[in-house]
Amino acid sequence: MANTIVQYVIVRGDLIRTLNWPVGAVLAQACHAVTAAVHLFYTDEIVQTYLSDLDNMHKIILEAPDEASLNTLHEKLKENSIEHKLWIEQPENIPTCLAVKPYHKDQVQKYFKKFKLLKT
Repeated sequence: MANTIVQYVIVRGDLIRTLNWPVGAVLAQACHAVTAAVHLFYTDEIVQTYLSDLDNMHKIILEAPDEASLNTLHEKLKENSIEHKLWIEQPENIPTCLAVKPYHKDQVQKYFKKFKLLKT
């Protein structure tokens, strides 16, 4: 299981709980980030392997408590050359979600241990 290819998606929980965004709008943010990450890294060998078995893709949807924690994760991933897309909703210019390109789970799992599964 550690060598399973997964795509981590981290969504801001405060968008729903504090800022009262509709769940559908938050889900759209995650969809945007995932689509953008796959597009940006489409030619990557691991991404191609991930996409070659569409019925068995693995995604892990986690919650960042707020914008600051999402931005901190974004910086940590950049520092460690972990390919990802930070989705910034326009025209509001609000960071809402982050999607990592598909990776072998054991390569990236350590970056996400402090985040919990997204709950609404």
